[in-house]
Amino acid sequence: MDERLRFVARLLDGERMSDVCREFGISRKTGYKIYARYREEGAYALCDRSRRPARYANQLPAPVEALIVSTKRDKPHWGARKIRELLIRRLAGDVRIPAQSTVHAVLDRHGLVQRARKRRNAAKGTPLSAAHAPNDLWCVDFKGEFKLGNGRYCYPLTVTDQASRYILACDALESTKEPGAFAAFERLFSAHGLPQAIRSDNGLPFASPNGLYNLSRLSVWWLRLGIAIERIPPGKPQRNGRHERMHLTLKTETTKPARHNVLQQQARFDDFVREFNAQRPHEALGMRTPAELYRPSTRLYRGLDEIVYPFHDRDVLVTACGRICMHRKKINVSTVLAGQRLGLKEVDEGIWLVSFLHYDLGYIDLEQRTLQTIDTPFGTRVSPMS
Repeated sequence: MDERLRFVARLLDGERMSDVCREFGISRKTGYKIYARYREEGAYALCDRSRRPARYANQLPAPVEALIVSTKRDKPHWGARKIRELLIRRLAGDVRIPAQSTVHAVLDRHGLVQRARKRRNAAKGTPLSAAHAPNDLWCVDFKGEFKLGNGRYCYPLTVTDQASRYILACDALESTKEPGAFAAFERLFSAHGLPQAIRSDNGLPFASPNGLYNLSRLSVWWLRLGIAIERIPPGKPQRNGRHERMHLTLKTETTKPARHNVLQQQARFDDFVREFNAQRPHEALGMRTPAELYRPSTRLYRGLDEIVYPFHDRDVLVTACGRICMHRKKINVSTVLAGQRLGLKEVDEGIWLVSFLHYDLGYIDLEQRTLQTIDTPFGTRVSPMS
């Protein structure tokens, strides 16, 4: 509006239209239009005007919209399809009947549609337990990456026993991708047995922001092995304080300066681990070393047992693309469960309860072909049932 006022003021001062239009960068046609509008309506005419069309060609008539809303309120269990069928019977030949999607949009605009809960759950962490004995709880994390002498990055994967502070692993990996983590934990489980629980943050590969209930393939594998999962709240590494304190010592003693390549850096990590576990006394341990307290787990690693669902109606295998097939219908579940067997139990006509191991993941409506998740299948803690 200010530009238009200055434009008109210049014309009222007697300047030529062509000169003023050239300076303001507009055509003379536009200039004459602005000036004529000012002469007819005054300064108010120079305000910005709405570009909304005067009418909409496909706008739903108000009586039809009111009928849709009133029908829904009278029949709260009717959906858009049934309401549209009623419109056809009542109004056919008088007005154009709106599409089913239009009826649904009207209901949604008036707050008469119950929205499905969003699948993706924001990471919140879980209650954290206190470890009283070795292998009650392992803590895992990727210490921040750093650059080696050859210019490549190193991503140290660290695993410690919470009760004894024993460093179980400090592996110099070249990425944080799942294959490296799987191989590291398989070596750990073979050497030390299985812990009762593993605590991590909410980042990959320990958790997945896009996975069902933030699960990742790695955490699904842990659950299959009977290992409970604990996650610290996002943005609060201090909740994993003992592990983070070890990281500080590790960084100070092994990365300044960094070694030239991964093999040399791994050798430096190995020296640190041997000293930390067997030589360095810890005040919190009564000046004993972690190696004096730690003992391997009595739960031996023997691979994965077959999953059976004796109390379900049937079971089904999740495909590589994260789907299950029921009655010739494909339903998306989650790719993190690809290759896993789920249990299905019909709880109502066309409504099936979906379970993984001992956890109820949600309900499938065969008509909608979707998995409706519940708040959390893991209760107060993401852990398998004993």
